[in-house]
Amino acid sequence: MKTGIIHQAKHSGAFTLVEVVMVMAFVGIVAAVVIPRYSGPSTRARVFAAKTDITGGIKTAIDRYKADMGAYPETLQALLMAPGKNAVHWHGPYFESAALPKDPWGNIYLYSYPGKHNPASYDLWSTGADNESGTSDDIGNWHTP
Repeated sequence: MKTGIIHQAKHSGAFTLVEVVMVMAFVGIVAAVVIPRYSGPSTRARVFAAKTDITGGIKTAIDRYKADMGAYPETLQALLMAPGKNAVHWHGPYFESAALPKDPWGNIYLYSYPGKHNPASYDLWSTGADNESGTSDDIGNWHTP
């Protein structure tokens, strides 16, 4: 009779602890691979993208404007529109799109000429995730390597 009880318990259809742990480990591994792929760019990736815009594409557009016009633009919008009577030297628009580029958080880049941090040239910065200028998450050309 004891043999029948043991036999019945082995085939009761319940999962063992080892099986449950293995399934949980498998689900954890799949989640670790899939979730980052669909959760969007990380903060670190966004900061890197903003630094790249500031030291790359936008800087190049500003430098091209200065080479053509002899001075830095007063606003970033000047990179999109001819300046009227001085248009002879203007060879823009200096961006491929008809709009100013936005930072990785969807906010416009801020520009100041002459710059507070770079008085001989300009300041260009992203307000970062909080979209507030002057906070610790700002990314600007005065502290971008």
